[in-house]
Amino acid sequence: MLGIKRLGLLAALVVVGLAPAAASQAAAQPSTQDTQYLQAVHQVNLFEITAGNLAQQKGQNQQVKDLGKMFVTDHTQLDQTVQSTAQQLNVQLPADPTADQQKVLDKLNNLNGAEFDKAWVTAQLAGHVQAIQATQTEISQGSDQSVVQIAQDALPVLQAHYDALVALAQTLGVPVPQTSASGTPSPGGTTSPGGTESPAPGGTETEEPAPGTTETPVPGQS
Repeated sequence: MLGIKRLGLLAALVVVGLAPAAASQAAAQPSTQDTQYLQAVHQVNLFEITAGNLAQQKGQNQQVKDLGKMFVTDHTQLDQTVQSTAQQLNVQLPADPTADQQKVLDKLNNLNGAEFDKAWVTAQLAGHVQAIQATQTEISQGSDQSVVQIAQDALPVLQAHYDALVALAQTLGVPVPQTSASGTPSPGGTTSPGGTESPAPGGTETEEPAPGTTETPVPGQS
């Protein structure tokens, strides 16, 4: 009986000794909000880089081509930071855009000329509204400073993209999603990330849904 008691005590001590280490490791893990944002913004970048290349190849309007080139440059730079931060935090990133984002890319790939230009701008407006909303949510609700910093750096870039798209949309006669009085894209009834069903920007439904989209994907969904 004494041997059994000693074994029990030893086991208890081992568990107690491991508990602080396990708690420390758990504390180092990023929050669900931070993880979802990294995954979602990575998929946005994958979508924007591919869509930007399509704009340069298939766009008829020179402004569409120019914006496409800008988006490729900006989102490539942003994604370098996203990937390095995700690696440091042991967050696994999706290898591809979301299913809905891929539908948009497939749709755009089958269009040409002025029809492509309008569909591309429509898709980009919808995607950037969602990206800005997701980024604002990360800034206000994120807990890991490195991820919050990514969002803070990304927000002015995304807003500049959106503003340029609005100007181009007005030139091409493309409807623009509703915005708030400050000019910032309004939520439009979507759910912010960090909750239960945050949208992955770049191919989600808004008032003017991007071509080929049918539902709002969850961030990190591949």
